[in-house]
Amino acid sequence: MPRISQFAPTIALAVASVGIATRTSREPYAGLEAYVRSTMKEWKIPGAAIAIVRNDSVIYARGFGVRELGRSDPVDEKTIFAIGSNSKAFTAAGLEMLVDEGKMSLDAPVTTYIPDFRLSDPLASREATVRDLLTHRTGLARNELIWYGSTASRDDLVRRLRYLPSEFGFRTKFRYNNLTYMTAGQVLAHATGGTWDEFMKTRIFSPLGMTSTSTSIRELTGKSNVVTPHFDTPQGIRPIQWYNGDNVGPAGSINSNVVDMAQWLRLQLAGGTYSGKRILSQRGVDEMRSAQIAIPVGGGTKVLFPTAHFLAFGLGFATSDYAGKLLVEHTGEIDGMASAVAMVPEARFGVVVLTNLGSGILAPTALARRIVDLQLGNTSIDWSHKLRASYDSVTGLERAASAAFAAQRVPNTKPSLPLAAYAGTYADSAFGEMIIRDDNGTLSFDFGPMRRGTLEHWHFDTFRSHATNPALGDATFQFRLDPTGGVADVQLDVSGAGQATLKRVTPASTGIAGQ
Repeated sequence: MPRISQFAPTIALAVASVGIATRTSREPYAGLEAYVRSTMKEWKIPGAAIAIVRNDSVIYARGFGVRELGRSDPVDEKTIFAIGSNSKAFTAAGLEMLVDEGKMSLDAPVTTYIPDFRLSDPLASREATVRDLLTHRTGLARNELIWYGSTASRDDLVRRLRYLPSEFGFRTKFRYNNLTYMTAGQVLAHATGGTWDEFMKTRIFSPLGMTSTSTSIRELTGKSNVVTPHFDTPQGIRPIQWYNGDNVGPAGSINSNVVDMAQWLRLQLAGGTYSGKRILSQRGVDEMRSAQIAIPVGGGTKVLFPTAHFLAFGLGFATSDYAGKLLVEHTGEIDGMASAVAMVPEARFGVVVLTNLGSGILAPTALARRIVDLQLGNTSIDWSHKLRASYDSVTGLERAASAAFAAQRVPNTKPSLPLAAYAGTYADSAFGEMIIRDDNGTLSFDFGPMRRGTLEHWHFDTFRSHATNPALGDATFQFRLDPTGGVADVQLDVSGAGQATLKRVTPASTGIAGQ
């Protein structure tokens, strides 16, 4: 199951004002465009866009490929993509702006701004600060099922956090979590009396001239220069619909182009100033890129950081040492699109890469790293080939795990009950409501606008899902019976998204189970 992805361990008027490069501008490094095209071919990416900032100048901005596979509309430097989790740094910057104004403290308890905030861990409920939300150290389990495809509002999702388990002890380990960033955005909203979306537009997008940037896909209506997301399915690369991630917006709902994102890089690389105007304090910029919690270097992270002596998370950005310099970066992925931002502050250098293919964040990371290497004079690593090999290795392990699961299937079994007996409404305090129907002998499920499909009997009282959304991973539905032989609940295990148990709700019941 996709998610607004983590950083990888496991950019009119603004154009005229900065003299931005056009599509026909000469490439800044020999062989760059050939490398971009070969990488797109290797990863089967339909379209991509890149912008490079150096010494407060946008030295390059160009699109490659097409907006949608099978059509001829080209991607250019103004084509809009979703940036996914690269939205998180915007949220962190917004909070730092409030700190600059004396309107809040990152070290104040979350309950100072959201009195009803609770986690399942009493210590974390009482002591968790806004900084803890921004640094992924609350210990909260990462369970994407609570928000993905859900119609629950941000305030409702914050309320539901108390029903989710903690995976680690409070402040003991880094555990990437989209829900804590969504909550941080709600802290901003409560502290200002407005909304996160309004703050982003008035305090960041507008001052930076990011006229094409928005916080919701609803604002893309009527715009033509917009990519179509794509997903790598067993049948090949295919277009999919845009995902509406408004409910976790502060974690990853921003849509932009490389022209606009280049202005964001300029702000960061200039220490919080833009065209001579102070937008964010130098203190705030420094804090965003300062290590707040360590991330162990080893295993999968060693592929991406082969020479790193340290790896840490700041506020909205990951930091590491690279070629003797500080590397600040983050990636993002949401259904059918992926992005990468990388900066070398000492060199006043940054790059943004946007693509319209999901199935992993490693391709835009490979392009961003290659461009960083070209700037620093390190060209010995073929990042595309290196990360493709890693990606293929992981997918091979996933296929092996899937085959092992299939081998455990017990043949010639039947469900304990007639299919109609499994139909009904299932609900949980954290995950909301799901409806299962018997459609002429086939079970179907409706778990929100992006989570629908049919169920195939697997064995005994276990079923496997066939989702209408190709970006939704495989899921196991295990029904459990009560002492009377009726259905008590269903346990969901969704690949890459987590687990949930939903109780059967009788026709006479109302509300959500457990409330």
